[in-house]
Amino acid sequence: MIKYRLLVLDVDGTLLNDNREITPPTLSSLLLVQQMGIAIVLASGRSTHGLRPLACRLELDKYGGFIMSYNGGQIINMQTGELLFERRIDPQSLPYTESVARKNGFSILTYHGDTIFATDASDERVREEAARNNMRTVQVENFAAIDFSPCKCMMTSPDHDALAALENKLKQRLGGSLDVFRSEPYFLEIVPPSVNKADTLGVLMSKLQISPEQTIAMGNGVCDIGMIQMAGLGVAMGNADEAVKLCADYTTASNNDHGVALAIEEHIIAGIHPADIPLEEMNLRSRHSLTGNLGIQYTYAAEGRVEATMPVDRRTRQPFGILHGGATLALAETVAGFGSMILCRPDETMVGMQVSGNHVSSAREGDTVRAVAEIMHKGRSSHVWNVDVFTSTDKLVSTVRVVNSILKKH
Repeated sequence: MIKYRLLVLDVDGTLLNDNREITPPTLSSLLLVQQMGIAIVLASGRSTHGLRPLACRLELDKYGGFIMSYNGGQIINMQTGELLFERRIDPQSLPYTESVARKNGFSILTYHGDTIFATDASDERVREEAARNNMRTVQVENFAAIDFSPCKCMMTSPDHDALAALENKLKQRLGGSLDVFRSEPYFLEIVPPSVNKADTLGVLMSKLQISPEQTIAMGNGVCDIGMIQMAGLGVAMGNADEAVKLCADYTTASNNDHGVALAIEEHIIAGIHPADIPLEEMNLRSRHSLTGNLGIQYTYAAEGRVEATMPVDRRTRQPFGILHGGATLALAETVAGFGSMILCRPDETMVGMQVSGNHVSSAREGDTVRAVAEIMHKGRSSHVWNVDVFTSTDKLVSTVRVVNSILKKH
């Protein structure tokens, strides 16, 4: 059985490398675990608007993942768009917050939709935050007069020591009415009481009826420590603060060295046997891909053998009602590719290299063909598969040879 059901990822410094990119090995690993039925949560201090493009890149809208934005201020179900959880700041606290920021010469900002409202829109950190979240910036003269309840506010200053000193003063002054913490040396965050990644993750796990033992959490910052300690497996990035590494169960490579992908390979993929692969879940989650568009359904998977079916219908037939040869080759490539994925080691990936088919007889519209892929050669750099395609009456339609190239991921 697959042990984990939830994979929680910090974004900046964890999911993204220093160029703010999801590396190809990381993207491939995250799409694969979702096909296995593991839901992904993006847990970040970023705004909801800033997280949506990354969530779509990972196809969370198709696989049923979640956004946990504002360091735990909101939870959004990406598949349904439902707001599952939200905490906002009482607007009555804004005049005091603004006065403290102005007294100390700090910029203060907050978020609303696709806009950042700031007392100094030209501030370097404000501009960086807007770029990171793909948001526009509006300068406001009277910050306390904004007409909405913020999910969070942030003060910023080049004087890191002054921010640290103010953090301690505000914690004493606010007395639990708001929570204050530094997410970066130059950012002092102000959020509703008891809003943090760990507590909000607990809310989501309760809603999904998922236990800590079924959860993996990965991060690199101090704000991630709580969720890392809560999860059954807490993973620190190689670039994480030392305090984070001390609290984690395991330290992976850095965000620039595909650390998320390596942790997934070691702790999820390497422990899965073919018998554990949830074929029903994979069929369900493949419905938006070429596999799903052709109606291909996996029916059996083991080391060295994979089987799947495909209907002969308007999607896969020629104009005269006969199974299309191109659809047959796509079916063969699909089962052989899945077979190579099963055989690959955690540090390997598979790329289709060659396919050649002999079409022996026809299958007509209304029938369902069955593909049987068996490994012919399992080498260090290539796999050769023979795929036979049969009608429902076991008449041989095509025999196809598929060659997959096996590459090291790093």
